[in-house]
Amino acid sequence: MVSLTTSDNEQFTVDRDVAERSVLIKQMLEDIGDTEQPIPLPNVSSNVLKKVLEYCSHHRSDPPAPADDAEESRRRTTDISDWDAKFIQVDQEMLFEIILAANYLDIKPLLDVGCKTVANMIKGKTPEEIRKLFNIQNDFSPEEEAQIRKENVSIRHQFPCKRTCQAEHVTDFYHPYRSLLSVPDQQEWAEDR
Repeated sequence: MVSLTTSDNEQFTVDRDVAERSVLIKQMLEDIGDTEQPIPLPNVSSNVLKKVLEYCSHHRSDPPAPADDAEESRRRTTDISDWDAKFIQVDQEMLFEIILAANYLDIKPLLDVGCKTVANMIKGKTPEEIRKLFNIQNDFSPEEEAQIRKENVSIRHQFPCKRTCQAEHVTDFYHPYRSLLSVPDQQEWAEDR
């Protein structure tokens, strides 16, 4: 068993395999060995740790999170398992607290679930809708916003190209990041010139 103390001085005692879903806690336990002393978690409150431990308990038998390179394809999707989707149905403040705690505790799968949830919340929304959703003040004046929109539209038409860029959202115009989106072979390059 492992004892954890939160920022509001509440103490939790959990099974070691549950606590070790956190890379931070696992490393601390390896460094200090078996101890009766509780591990302090100064950046996590008790109500948030309760949720995090619920997640860790449910996923206690999952294999360890893969290395960053191996999980790249998993990150590109915003799919969330049914249990995780139900678990993460919390108010916005708690959602962001869980994300912060998962980042601090180094629980990558939980961090992914939180970030994918936020991504799904903003998917398909306009900047105005996103501002409203997260209660963000627009710090651009109407004139500045109009200028930015004008500049973004003019870039699309400034450098037309003969073929479509390979990124699905970039068609029939030069995109400033085209070189990152597709790398034409020498013959294609010559044909475009």
